[in-house]
Amino acid sequence: MKTIEEMRQAHKVLATYSYKPARINKGYTDRRLYVNLTTNVIEERAIDPMVKEKFTGGRGYGLYYLWQAVKPTTHWNDPENELIFCAGPLTGITQYPGAGKMHSVTISPETGVPVDNNGGGYLAPYMKFSGFDMVEVQGKATEDVIIFIDGNKGLVTIETAPEEPDNSSDLPEVLHEMYADGAGDRKNVSVAVSGTGAEHSLLGLIHVSYWDAKRNHTRLKQLARGGPGTVFRDKKIKAVVVHFAGTTPLINNPADLEPIKTAGTRMNREILTLDHTHSRMREIGTANTVEILDNVDVLPVKNFKFGSDARTVDIRSDVWFRLISQDMPDGCWLGCTMSCAHGIDTVQLKTGPLKGQKVLIDGPEYETVGGLGSNTGSFDPLFVAEASFYCDYYGIDLVGFATTLAFLMECYENGIINKEITGGLDLHFGSDMDALELIHQLGEGHGFGVVAGLGVHRLKKLLAEQYHADADFLNDIGMEIKGMEVSEYMSKDSLAQQGGYAMATKGPQHDEAWLIFMDQVKGQLPTFDDKAEALSFFPLFRTWFSLMGLCKLPWNDSEPRDNRDKYTGMQAAKIPEHIENYLLLYKGMTGIALDLDGLLAQSKRVYDFQRVFNLRMGQGTRKDDWMPYRGMGPVTEEEYLSRAERYDTQLTEAAHVDITGMSLQQKMAALREYRESQYRQLQDAVYARRGWDADGVPTLETVKADGIDFPELVDLIGKHAHKV
Repeated sequence: MKTIEEMRQAHKVLATYSYKPARINKGYTDRRLYVNLTTNVIEERAIDPMVKEKFTGGRGYGLYYLWQAVKPTTHWNDPENELIFCAGPLTGITQYPGAGKMHSVTISPETGVPVDNNGGGYLAPYMKFSGFDMVEVQGKATEDVIIFIDGNKGLVTIETAPEEPDNSSDLPEVLHEMYADGAGDRKNVSVAVSGTGAEHSLLGLIHVSYWDAKRNHTRLKQLARGGPGTVFRDKKIKAVVVHFAGTTPLINNPADLEPIKTAGTRMNREILTLDHTHSRMREIGTANTVEILDNVDVLPVKNFKFGSDARTVDIRSDVWFRLISQDMPDGCWLGCTMSCAHGIDTVQLKTGPLKGQKVLIDGPEYETVGGLGSNTGSFDPLFVAEASFYCDYYGIDLVGFATTLAFLMECYENGIINKEITGGLDLHFGSDMDALELIHQLGEGHGFGVVAGLGVHRLKKLLAEQYHADADFLNDIGMEIKGMEVSEYMSKDSLAQQGGYAMATKGPQHDEAWLIFMDQVKGQLPTFDDKAEALSFFPLFRTWFSLMGLCKLPWNDSEPRDNRDKYTGMQAAKIPEHIENYLLLYKGMTGIALDLDGLLAQSKRVYDFQRVFNLRMGQGTRKDDWMPYRGMGPVTEEEYLSRAERYDTQLTEAAHVDITGMSLQQKMAALREYRESQYRQLQDAVYARRGWDADGVPTLETVKADGIDFPELVDLIGKHAHKV
């Protein structure tokens, strides 16, 4: 690898833009940076006051301006598709945990509709402190470029980057050194990068960095689902780099600091006092749930066939506690006492381009363990760690790859694919070394890895057309919805979680509606109305985090000591004291008093707008909200037999089926008919509760009530209603 200075000397500046950084007022700069990589145009543009009023910030801004940029015929790799990085009015506060979040919006390579992502790191705060509530990138460069924003000098450049490394391990280290004013300034740089896996697949992610001063190393958080990194690299973006020195607790210029301090003091005290007895986020992070999910039959095992396995003891949370370096400053933004961004230091790799080297491995998150671990039939923590590292190294969405790998492994075990097709790879469940080789092939763009990089949706079609596999079976076991792979929860026995996955706007990511505990474990959602209410409230409340620049974990992975004494059922799950905190934060920052109904109204405008956006791009109706049957019930005989007593009881007591004398296949067919009928009834209840028509489209009355009855939306909804 060349020296930093040699790399810098190879740069050619294609465009320069000087500006006076906008002063942040009550959480907003009211400015956006527009960069066109085809024309090398850089412009500072105002945020329309109407957009601020209707769409609030963050993801709302991104969706609105993406709508303006694209057409119904726009594909993800068309130059007019934009990749937008967004901040919200609470982005960058240091008084409350989880306030450093970046949001990205683009047309997804996997789904063809808008995909939004929420990730940590310092880029969103530094972007806002540099004067911009959002950065929108349009067009395509002809060679690799870096977009550099210097928020102190008021300077934006587009410059070629021909010599920088192309992996997500070395590149952030290089850029933090290259764009810092000396070693002590590296903490004031944040970068967005991807890797070669994003170039060779539809599963590319974007990493967002921050500087870990204690480790003297860059750390990475991810914008991962739906292929935003693939868009990033298709536009020839090597990196987006932001430099800003001068962060202070008052830089957002809040209207009134006192409510913010009140909420922050209460929340920080709660985390520091209770976390070690509650979720252990500060010790283990989200992987604290592995054995809990196994115990309640929710941990995905072997492509979501099963929900538990005796070998889970080998990847349970205490294993990760011993591997994770403890007592480290593991927050991914300043002031985050939840401190859940853990790392396993000095793991020696067994494979790949860094074979034999000792590296820092981030996390792992729960999704890492459930996806690369149990769902692929692996219970070796060191395999999970190495596979996680190389997914990050190549810029591959870990969840998307893990669910794709599990699908391919089941296809392999059913004889649909074999070593001749895989190029010699043995993809039985638990074939760890071959799984690692597949990651390397995908990341480097050769062999069967290129095929795997298509994702489950396109693999189903390929296997049916080229290898004459049973398309119905593939559709049943292929865990994707809208083209995006399902995240790592086994939802067979949670109707609400099935709806949370399948009726999510961007695709089946649990960050929209994680209801499996309330529904399956605690039985708090017994009726369709209860489930519909939960599938209305929780997606809207979680949407609000993406408008504000917040992390959802401090809301639902911490809990006041007396919450379960004061509240029960769904009310307890909402955690009212935390809702109070967020209302205090909003009032303190913006000066606007907001109640819970007002909060939900902000979210609903954006949520319904995104649903209509999906309709504009060719999706967004009832048929697109269907769950593959593997997520509803047993596809194979072994699945049914693994829970035979449970399924027999449900047929008898819930479906009122007389199973006397029925064969196994007859019982499976009856159970399928019952469960699919239940899901259709859930769709009806949820659509009605959300103010959508029977085909899942927001009604004209709904968008009028939302205040987003723009002519183009009204026309689109009217045309759809006429067709139906």
